[in-house]
Amino acid sequence: QVQLVESGGGLVQAGGSLRLSCAASGRTYNTYAAGWFRQAPGKEREFIAAISWRGDNTYYADSVKGRFTISRDNARNTVYLQMNSLKPEDTANYYCAATYTSYTSEIVTTTHRYDYWGQGTQVTVSS
Repeated sequence: QVQLVESGGGLVQAGGSLRLSCAASGRTYNTYAAGWFRQAPGKEREFIAAISWRGDNTYYADSVKGRFTISRDNARNTVYLQMNSLKPEDTANYYCAATYTSYTSEIVTTTHRYDYWGQGTQVTVSS
């Protein structure tokens, strides 16, 4: 089992930046791919970014490409999401997720493949 805890959300003006963190605990000695998703009220959960265990592969949704950066520090068991040039439409509850992968350069972009989820952190961008 892996437990995930997100932090770093908050209220920011349009054009501002936030950095989200996702701290993992439990069986973190296994290799796992990680990702960030978000869900706005009345909408389905949306994929944002993914990163492989080795950190050598990343993938972004078109809506955040060029503005958001996913990274990880395996020594600290933490995955990050740096969000720049924030827009009001980025307002949502942000979730991190993890799943074990035997291929350490694999990235996972689909919701159903993730086994572990955090509780979410709210990001609100004011116009």
